[in-house]
Amino acid sequence: MTRRRPKGAQRATVAAVALILGGGGLIGFGSFASAGEGSSSGQDGTLSAGASTIECPEVANALPGVPVEARTEVDRELALMDSQITEAYAKFAERKEQIQRDPQLAENAILNPLKDKRQASIDRIATAIGRGGEKPQGMDELAPCELRDDGNDQGDGQNQGDNQEGNDQGQGQDGGQDQGGDNQGQANGGQDGGQDNGGQVGNGPEASDFADIQSIQPNVKAPQAGNDASTGTFATDCGVNENGKFNPDNVIVAPGVANGAHHMHDYVGNQANDAFASDDDLANGDTTCQNQGDKSTYYWPVLRLQNGQDENDANADGGGKDQNTGEIQRPSEVTLNFVGSPVGKVTAMPRFLRIITGDAKALTNGDKNANASWSCTGFEDRQLRDKYPICPEGSKVVRSFKFQSCWDGQNIDSANHRTHVSFANENGECSDGFRAIPQLVQRIVYDVPPGPGFALDSFPEQLHKPITDHGDFINVFDEKLMNDLVDCINNGQKCGPGEVAPKPDETQAPKPDESQAPEPDESQAPQPDETKAPEPSNSAEAPPAPEETDKPDEGGAAPKPDDTTGPDETPAAPGKPAEENEEQNPATSPPRGNDAPGAAEPEAGVPAEPKQQVLKAATQEVTPPRAYNTPAQVANAAAPQGGLADTGARMWPLAAGALLLVAGVVLLRVRGRGGSARHL
Repeated sequence: MTRRRPKGAQRATVAAVALILGGGGLIGFGSFASAGEGSSSGQDGTLSAGASTIECPEVANALPGVPVEARTEVDRELALMDSQITEAYAKFAERKEQIQRDPQLAENAILNPLKDKRQASIDRIATAIGRGGEKPQGMDELAPCELRDDGNDQGDGQNQGDNQEGNDQGQGQDGGQDQGGDNQGQANGGQDGGQDNGGQVGNGPEASDFADIQSIQPNVKAPQAGNDASTGTFATDCGVNENGKFNPDNVIVAPGVANGAHHMHDYVGNQANDAFASDDDLANGDTTCQNQGDKSTYYWPVLRLQNGQDENDANADGGGKDQNTGEIQRPSEVTLNFVGSPVGKVTAMPRFLRIITGDAKALTNGDKNANASWSCTGFEDRQLRDKYPICPEGSKVVRSFKFQSCWDGQNIDSANHRTHVSFANENGECSDGFRAIPQLVQRIVYDVPPGPGFALDSFPEQLHKPITDHGDFINVFDEKLMNDLVDCINNGQKCGPGEVAPKPDETQAPKPDESQAPEPDESQAPQPDETKAPEPSNSAEAPPAPEETDKPDEGGAAPKPDDTTGPDETPAAPGKPAEENEEQNPATSPPRGNDAPGAAEPEAGVPAEPKQQVLKAATQEVTPPRAYNTPAQVANAAAPQGGLADTGARMWPLAAGALLLVAGVVLLRVRGRGGSARHL
């Protein structure tokens, strides 16, 4: 006769079964959670746990020759494709956690709709080109995009790739700065946007985007000047954007498209520049340059402090709507020098020549056209390309650009806005068919707090990476001043605002009271105070460096900041109070838009929103930030992502489930042996 099994035994059996089921459930959950952690979406249907942006082929770089009559339509379609990527990235950022759990959601909700929109734009581009020439074939492969990580673990800040003709790589005639040094990969600090969400609304920059400038070895190289070199320097002083002119347009790349840049630009020089400006508008526009013969437009992405404080554009296009947040910083100094060629004379630039240097999409396009150069005052023999600099106390952040110095002799622009100009080779020579022109060397200095805490404006999907820095220039010098500029450079002179270079054949002796510098024209602004005007560089290649007294000693003693260029001493625009400048600033005037006479009709779907209002905060004095990262926040931001900690967080359900399963099986086996003994 078999005795009834006691209740305790039943409970043990139930407990064992519960352990087995619970363990199996945790294992199943862990396996499901890890299912989406593999390669990027678009390759094998899974999404990398580190996927952080959208990568699309750059259609502009793949275009064949575009007929002149088709360029407006092509530019607008390319701008529309930028907007499509921006919208897709916003959807991805909003649903990132869902996509990591369900990778197919990325294909269905983001990548496939984006592909369809891009395909429609590509078809319209091909049709537009075909009206005036041969219709391009094989462009369908440019439509698909994919998700990818930000590539932070792939770069070490060093210059990648060899110099190539016709692109923006190489920082000028030296054929490529060996940027980075031996310790380039040593990121320091933990900038996290003053928040805990990863910089600007969670899309960068990160701690690994910064490097201590003192850990970098000198890496600036310059070709040796030959006997026929043009060694002069012509400086133009256009201020530091005291008028507070900003907008998110780019009249070179996206003419007629409001918010074509999807990030805010800083402007000096011509004040008529917006998306709808024609060459005539620029020729008739006001200028902030002291020499009124220079109505050129110089612009670049703004730099913002990441201290948790909002700018006036927090809810505007190019600002918060495009994930560019923080307080815009006015430069403490902007130096605009034109230099010559190390191998020969230069010729005049054509009026309205357009030059873009650098690549605003270098994160996803690669570094072929990248031309970013970051450093610190006192350390400008050390340049960073894909890292923001961490400067020592008393040193200021420096962005510098060397624009292309060779021109094809025919075109003021090209279909991709690049191939009509190029860099000289490593010996300083232009390629066949190109001629040397004055090279614009631009240096922008910021008095921002030491250490991480700032970021560049960018397209949202470019994650505010420093390698995406870029500069834009349209030459609007009048003919006389351009000829003076060329003579100055070719004669080996140093010329500045209000000065005119003497002609080589000038033999007339000056009058006794004119033995000093020539008197400026009546139309030119008075010569600036020498304590504030930056001294032109006498080097055609290395970025202009400050006096050695600015450099901290090796023991770490901080230099005394240069008080002559601080933002508190920035003068207002000549002859106008700040309030009047703001009222008359073209950035705040009603847009010409589609209803204005002569305005081009935008293509369907191309945004043409009202023009951005001027940012009032930028017309005021720059104030110190009110909040910075604490050491704890810095440490948290600097913590590695995707390493053992992340792996452990993903694997604990598997480990716990396995333990519960084993415990349940053991308990059943022990209980089974006990039951068998009772039957005997």
